[in-house]
Amino acid sequence: MKKRTRWLFLSFFLIGIIGTFSFSYIKGKIDRQMVEQAADLISLEFTKTEIDSMIGNLKSRRKAYEKLRADTILNDVPPAIPFNPLPYGFNMPEQEMPIIFAEATKNKMPKNINDLAFYSVVDLAILIKTKQITSVELTTFFINRLKQHDKTLHCVITLTEERAMERAKWADAELAAGKYHGLLHGIPYGAKDLLAVKGYKTTWGATPYKDQVLGYDAAVIQRLDEAGAVLCAKLTLGALAWGDVWFGEKTRNPWKPSTGSSGSSAGSASAVSAGLLPFALGTETLGSIVSPSTVCGTTGLRPTFGTVSRAGAMALSWTMDKIGPITRSAKDAAVVFNAIRGKLGNDPAVIDAPFNYDANLDIKTLKVGYEKAAFERDYGFKANDAVVLEKLKELGVELVPIELPQYPNITFILEAEAAAAFDVLTRSNQDDLLVRQIKNAWPNVFRQARFIPAVEYINANRKRTQLIQEMDEVMKQVDVYVHPSWGSSSLAITNMTGHPCIVLPSGFKDETPTSISFTGRLFEEGKILRLAQFLQDHTDFEEQHPKGF
Repeated sequence: MKKRTRWLFLSFFLIGIIGTFSFSYIKGKIDRQMVEQAADLISLEFTKTEIDSMIGNLKSRRKAYEKLRADTILNDVPPAIPFNPLPYGFNMPEQEMPIIFAEATKNKMPKNINDLAFYSVVDLAILIKTKQITSVELTTFFINRLKQHDKTLHCVITLTEERAMERAKWADAELAAGKYHGLLHGIPYGAKDLLAVKGYKTTWGATPYKDQVLGYDAAVIQRLDEAGAVLCAKLTLGALAWGDVWFGEKTRNPWKPSTGSSGSSAGSASAVSAGLLPFALGTETLGSIVSPSTVCGTTGLRPTFGTVSRAGAMALSWTMDKIGPITRSAKDAAVVFNAIRGKLGNDPAVIDAPFNYDANLDIKTLKVGYEKAAFERDYGFKANDAVVLEKLKELGVELVPIELPQYPNITFILEAEAAAAFDVLTRSNQDDLLVRQIKNAWPNVFRQARFIPAVEYINANRKRTQLIQEMDEVMKQVDVYVHPSWGSSSLAITNMTGHPCIVLPSGFKDETPTSISFTGRLFEEGKILRLAQFLQDHTDFEEQHPKGF
């Protein structure tokens, strides 16, 4: 019996060894069966002869891929194929008129200093300019609020207190010397922590990068330095710009702290909503300004693709990433956008375009459309959106029905680009360190994106060209159109075509804010900002603030 047992054990051992070698050999070999299965995976079919003709080149290509992967390409290196959102025959606006910002409504220090938490940027600017408060005092006030309430909201990754105090002292010294740098002079703010800041960690919200320090400032940080603004904190984002879960916690919604603030500009929207900062910078690829602004009741501007330099920002999708302000009102968003726009740094997609904004523009000069079919469907914010539409009509805005183009799902463009941006993370298996490991999270998306054929990626972008042309025809009918933030195809379409959008609060449902969105023509942020400001001047949705903050 013992002898038989030994032979059985030896037989299984040898079978295992042989099986291992056989499996390794089959796994590495490119043969007809492998090509047939790969073709079936992407819904293609080839004859045996066609497959046999491919095999030699497929082997050579695999070696070429391996050599390419041996050369590490950093996240900040863009592909040599920049995206152009301009339709055929598009005439870039050339004339830039003097910008007229909204005037302050509060021009005196409040009796209770805590009321400053919800003052607008333009109101705080008057207090700074007239020396009713110093930038150092205002900065100290907001840093203390960040420290106090971050325990609840988990919206801060890194306080930049030392830098902030230096900048605040500089702002006060400049003002004392008679040098005023504009409405952002001495105004505190926060930045989503995918924007590089010299001397501080830039974590991208993800464990593999939580100790990453980049030795330069992002272009938008430089712009705001020039404007005299004071960076107080690097704010949370869902890991690698998805959701509100980062390596430290889940960022919370100030209106309902038991829930998340949505993402990926999670900390930016949360902090501004709770009055921890007057404004913050967010980014959007496919809803990352619109979504957290909706949930937290802030006003978020997603500018036209290419109007704001992304130099020094984490790349997720080179053809879709955009940087914009998250504020408490449209009038503040106009001020911040004006400061951050324009060419700077090594972003090949950035376009210098005029910004024409007049806070006193007669709304009746605008052609305003609305996405009729979307508003007629049943969706979560329908009741509140209906109230907004009626209010616009009551205020004399004539709403013209429009239809958005139909298009196939080509959002895998984002997945392909994101997988390329984080190729090394996937191949090194460091994607296992990300907190979220569910099917609908980056680690799995990066892996499955490896199976998106290059031909399909290029054809999707060709379809995108057609979509740009079709949207151009729609936008020839109107200056601005109104649409549901979450009940419309507009969000996905215009993130593909590069059109600007502003999202603003429209009421409440289930204890949390709802929103409505306005989308405009390329490079015409001024018009959507003006319409949003007009509505906010006649409603009080943006003046509501969460309790306990």
